Amino acid sequence: MLLTGVGLAVAAMAGAVVLHLAPTRAAVMGAPKALPYPEAVDRTHAAAEAVLAGAGAETCLRGKLTNALLGLSRSCEAKGERNPLCQLADKAAVVTPMSLAFMQDTATRLLALIDAPAAGIPQATKPQP
Repeated sequence: MLLTGVGLAVAAMAGAVVLHLAPTRAAVMGAPKALPYPEAVDRTHAAAEAVLAGAGAETCLRGKLTNALLGLSRSCEAKGERNPLCQLADKAAVVTPMSLAFMQDTATRLLALIDAPAAGIPQATKPQP
């Protein structure tokens, strides 16, 4: 049904709803591209260490950890990865507001998973002590 001019005005006055259905895209427009999984893990490792070291203002650490978790979650999704590290990133990234205690607990858990041999993370990507 094509409504133009008078027909559109009549439809509007009659309370009809006129929809134009355009093709949609599944991807979020403007969303950053997912980092390679090992790089996302490295960023998460660095953010977790910064939280535990108290290396910055709480708000900055919250932002750094949140961004790292979102990036890791996005990389996990792009790779089709569902390991415990990815599951933790998915769950922790949506917690708001993040308390300092929550950030520290999450950072400890992230580091334990990243450093675990079963994490599926190539040893070469882990930061060296």
